[in-house]
Amino acid sequence: MKTAPSFSLQLISRSCLRADRAALRDYFVTAFKVLPSLKVTFGEQLIRVYGSTAVNTGYYTFSYIKDGETETLPARYSFTFVKEGENWMIVDHHS
Repeated sequence: MKTAPSFSLQLISRSCLRADRAALRDYFVTAFKVLPSLKVTFGEQLIRVYGSTAVNTGYYTFSYIKDGETETLPARYSFTFVKEGENWMIVDHHS
């Protein structure tokens, strides 16, 4: 995953705003370390492109194994991207 130099990431489970590239990476890396069996399934998405900016909103479902049982956690999300050259870079995420 590539991230832009500046962005913000607000987590419902935390009271802090993550506002740099390292914080965004940490959010995703930590989630998969804590739950190594974590899987994400994307549901319906709405993607809008406005020149070099795009917004993706929708829902996804996290699934993982806990005590031998599969648990699921549905969530809504939004991502904002900015195109840099040929790459779409995440500049904001909310879940």
